[in-house]
Amino acid sequence: MWEGRALGVRRDVTALAAAGLDVAELHAAAIALVDQVVPCELTCWASMDPDSGAISSMTSGDNRIPPQYEPLLATCEYTPGEPHTFAELAQRGDTVARLEDKRSTRLNEIWRPLGLSHEMRSLFRADDTCWGAAGMVRTKDFSEREAEFMASVAPALGAATQVAARTAAKRPGTPAIVVVAGDGTIRATTASAARWRDELEEVAPGRFAVMLRAAAAGARTGTFKARVRDAHGGWILLEASELVSDDDVETAVTISRASGAELIGLLLKAYGVTAREQDICHEVLAGQPTAEIAARLGISPYTVQDHLKSLFAKFTVRSRAELVAKLS
Repeated sequence: MWEGRALGVRRDVTALAAAGLDVAELHAAAIALVDQVVPCELTCWASMDPDSGAISSMTSGDNRIPPQYEPLLATCEYTPGEPHTFAELAQRGDTVARLEDKRSTRLNEIWRPLGLSHEMRSLFRADDTCWGAAGMVRTKDFSEREAEFMASVAPALGAATQVAARTAAKRPGTPAIVVVAGDGTIRATTASAARWRDELEEVAPGRFAVMLRAAAAGARTGTFKARVRDAHGGWILLEASELVSDDDVETAVTISRASGAELIGLLLKAYGVTAREQDICHEVLAGQPTAEIAARLGISPYTVQDHLKSLFAKFTVRSRAELVAKLS
């Protein structure tokens, strides 16, 4: 019976992808579809940066996690040793996993205080790249059939999230720096931080603080860099690194509008560009003529032209100039 439902959800998700929805709209609609088969008390879906594995956006179901738990949940995703984080599951290559580890901070300090005791997570992949994930929580355990259902629909959700990631609305924004203490308290900011706070709060109340804590947690294992979605289909770049201090661990978080250069790799993956086509595309962006591209890559000019035709088709453009404009 679940096989028929899975087929129906896959078809509906494919239709949603073709409708040109952004990631938040897509995930909100898909959550409603999946909840008819795998009902949950709380569910939250993420889109993920395909390069860093960091969470780019979060979309909740009808019931939202209480705001006081959101900062801790965000921190857990970047805490070493926390079982079944989205990044860990993506690295392991898992598609579905149920949380059973009693050492989990999520389980002990978030879900159980809320009266919930079971969590299942699913990763959404396309072209061997993880584009998103779902966290699903409820009072009763998830069955094997429900896990099989999520594994069955996950590839369609991955492909749809990949398509939705292609949107990259361009908006202005002056970079800001925020200094965050070890407990997530903001120590200092530049004047422009208020605008970024308002923009991230437009996505969801409290998101500014949540993203700062996530960036600070990610910086504890090295530098942190992630592209996150704004409320208008664009991209924001978060970069964080720890500051040297004798008194306390502080992290400097830089917030800026993601430039064309920062988005090229993501967009090439989102459009399903092959490795060789990526080489061609980077040469085109550098302004190289066909003969020079052929010589540099050790292929014939005719092969270069064939790859260019494929690129034009994938990006629905007709010339090099249009391709450069779309990626700039």
